[in-house]
Amino acid sequence: MSATSTQDPTFETDDYPDGPRVMFVGWAESSHTHSWIDLLQQSGINARLFALPSAVPPDSWQVRTYVTIAAPSPIDSAYRKTLTSAPTAPPPRRSLFSWIRPAPTAPAVTIERLLADAIMQWKPDVVHTLGLDAATYLMERTRQLHPEIVGIGRWVVQVRGGPDLALHQYDPVHRPKIESIFAQCDHLIADNPINYEDAVKLGLAAEKTCSPGLGVVSGPGGIDVQGLRSRWSLLPSQRPRTILWPKTYETISSKALPVLEAIRLAWDRIAPVTFEMLWLVQSDVRIWFEKSMPDHIKASCNLYGRLDREQVLAMLPSARVMLAPSLTDGIPNSMMEAMALGAFPIVSPLDTITPVVKNEENVLFARNLYPEEIADALVRAMQDDALVDRAAANNVIRVDELANRDRVRIAVIDYYKQLTTLQRQTRAA
Repeated sequence: MSATSTQDPTFETDDYPDGPRVMFVGWAESSHTHSWIDLLQQSGINARLFALPSAVPPDSWQVRTYVTIAAPSPIDSAYRKTLTSAPTAPPPRRSLFSWIRPAPTAPAVTIERLLADAIMQWKPDVVHTLGLDAATYLMERTRQLHPEIVGIGRWVVQVRGGPDLALHQYDPVHRPKIESIFAQCDHLIADNPINYEDAVKLGLAAEKTCSPGLGVVSGPGGIDVQGLRSRWSLLPSQRPRTILWPKTYETISSKALPVLEAIRLAWDRIAPVTFEMLWLVQSDVRIWFEKSMPDHIKASCNLYGRLDREQVLAMLPSARVMLAPSLTDGIPNSMMEAMALGAFPIVSPLDTITPVVKNEENVLFARNLYPEEIADALVRAMQDDALVDRAAANNVIRVDELANRDRVRIAVIDYYKQLTTLQRQTRAA
């Protein structure tokens, strides 16, 4: 492993010398990654991130991070340690990374070797992989190629809603890897009970979900409900006639084209209205938007590319409705954030969502592949002031019950401390 020559020794010095050591593996640019690890601030727990080779965290995020692409210069070497030079072009997100092209004078180095060396050198009490693809798949490959790391730290796997487990278990390429992971890992965290049930069916020992366990917990580690509640004062009926659609894309877990058709079907009954369409980055979706939408509808649509979480949160207090039908999901963060910010959610009646929110009490349900259902939900949400205002009051209470970040933080800190105790007892035996 080759670190930068100007490496600050502060990086190797734990803030809490006798405290638990937790190494995370995940996307360095992900707001979910930052939000979860930030739960451990001033907790007595030492946290580090092994970043997948796609990005470097922002300088403002002061968590010690192993960087596996070329870092910008200058780099804050107290919080960033560059392990290798970058490939000529960053690999795409959501791919499985098998190796990194080295500097011309350096021997070839694999991403698995870098992770193994980081684990061997720091000797964490816990290794926590954030999501199956690509972090957990990387860890599984690393254990196969470098068995010397097996037993260093308890391996926690965190799965999330969407295709991570719910769909990939049906893929003949993914399923053997998932079964291997569940046979090897020590603990599982999921954001909905169905993921736990599926994991057990796929070979996870049931005690790995509860001894100790966190239960159902959102990927970012909960919602700052009171902080978000303080951002708005206008009830949905008093807000601009704005609908925020955060899923303007086509993936295996949600489809945009039926929603475009629903907007066209509903338009004469909901106008005047403004649509804020987020993450419209795919050319095929943009083509169908341009082709299928009349000019008078296009004129009322604001189109955005990639936005970070804070930008989206800043838009929700001015939205009457948050529109997010999907084919598969956990307990969606977009739904919970909308609930905390007073925007009325339209979501799909998925088996992970219907147990936690009620139709016409918290949300309106509309299936993703049925434009007429989505259109009817849009009309109801834009015409029924009493419905959306009543839901706004209900939803602040409900989301606090579901995902209060203060409660999650206490549970997560205790969880890692329990795991550390188990790991150190095992090591001493």
